[in-house]
Amino acid sequence: MSDSSNPDATAHVPTQGRLLGIDFGTKRIGLAVSNDEQTISCPLDNYSRRGEQKDARYLIDIVREYRIDGIVVGLPVHMSGEEGGKAKEARQFGDWVTRTTGCPVAYWDERFTSQLADDHLMAAAMTKKQRKARRDKLASQIILQSYLDAPDRERAPTPIHPV
Repeated sequence: MSDSSNPDATAHVPTQGRLLGIDFGTKRIGLAVSNDEQTISCPLDNYSRRGEQKDARYLIDIVREYRIDGIVVGLPVHMSGEEGGKAKEARQFGDWVTRTTGCPVAYWDERFTSQLADDHLMAAAMTKKQRKARRDKLASQIILQSYLDAPDRERAPTPIHPV
């Protein structure tokens, strides 16, 4: 959810307690979770979407099991920083997640996260199949860690650049 003056305002996402990071996709989502102090992000799961009811049950179960207090959804923006159709879909998904789980949602720039995840996985000498199986949850970890490391979470972030 966002306020009208700043679409990326995240003051409503708590600064203590576990956060869930989501790398949004229409077919799969990657998930990562933070520690209670919000200093470390760990990859959690890749979830293949199965329809609204099953997706809702899955997310509700994750929120309960991991005692999630807020959610960070990766926002796919263009290189210029402009939002397009995919960003609109991610925001609609985030709004649905809030309605479904009751958790506040923040949006975070996800530019380069899949490339960065691929770079890390290739450096680990994984096969293409192994990389595909881990890419989304690693991308969600990168998105969430970038959010956790940001000095000002209420300001629109600068893009994550590959090393």
